[in-house]
Amino acid sequence: MDNKPLIIFNNVYIKQQQNEILNNINLTINQGEFVYFVGKTGSGKSSLLKSIYGDIKVAQGDISVDGQSLNESRKKHILSLRRKLGIIFQDFELLMDRTIEENLKFVMKATGWKGKKVIQNKISELLEKVEMSDKAKSYPHLISGGEQQRIAIARALINDPKIIIADEPTGNLDPDTSKKIMSLIKSISSEEQTIVMATHDYDIIEQFPGRIIQFQNKSIEE
Repeated sequence: MDNKPLIIFNNVYIKQQQNEILNNINLTINQGEFVYFVGKTGSGKSSLLKSIYGDIKVAQGDISVDGQSLNESRKKHILSLRRKLGIIFQDFELLMDRTIEENLKFVMKATGWKGKKVIQNKISELLEKVEMSDKAKSYPHLISGGEQQRIAIARALINDPKIIIADEPTGNLDPDTSKKIMSLIKSISSEEQTIVMATHDYDIIEQFPGRIIQFQNKSIEE
C-alpha cells in the first residue's frame, strides 16, 4: 500500500469567537492510517476534525486534503472534497421523518447519484454491509442507538470515501454496543481508507489500536 500523505496540517491555528482553540498544529496523516484524536472535552479534537471538511475555517496556516489546499478552495471545491469524505457523528444526525432507506437516498441524490435501480442496489449493498437489511423501511426513532449508528456508518460509506471522519462515534452508546460499532468500522473500511476518529474512550483504543494524537494545552503530541 502506498503510504502517501493524505491530510497535512501546516502551522494551523483555530479560533472560535476570538478564543484560540488550537495553535501551531503540524501533522501529517497518511493513506490507510487509523488515527485517534484523544483529549478532554474542549481540547480541540472536534474543531480539528471539522477543519478537515471545511466546516471550520482556520485562522492561520493551511490544511491540504488529498492534494487540495482548503485555504484556496472555493465553495464548490469544498463540496467536491466532501464527497471523498465519509463523516460519522456522535448523535447520528439522521432525518427522523424519513425511513432508513429514504435517509440514504436523500444523501445519494444530494451527492449526484442518478438512476432508480443504481440507487436501490447501492442502498441494499450498504444495508447488508452494516447488517441492517431488515430495517430499510423503519424510521430512526424506532430503532436503537447502536442501530442508528450502523445506518450513519452506511451513510458515510455511500461514495466509497478515501477518508472516514468519526467524531465520538461511540459517545452515546453503551460499552458492548461501542465495541460492536468499532468492529464494524474496522471490518468494513478498506486498507486504503484513512480513518480519523475523535474519542475519549480508552477501552476502545486498547481493543482497536491505532496511531494516537493527544490534544492538550491548545496543542497536540504523539
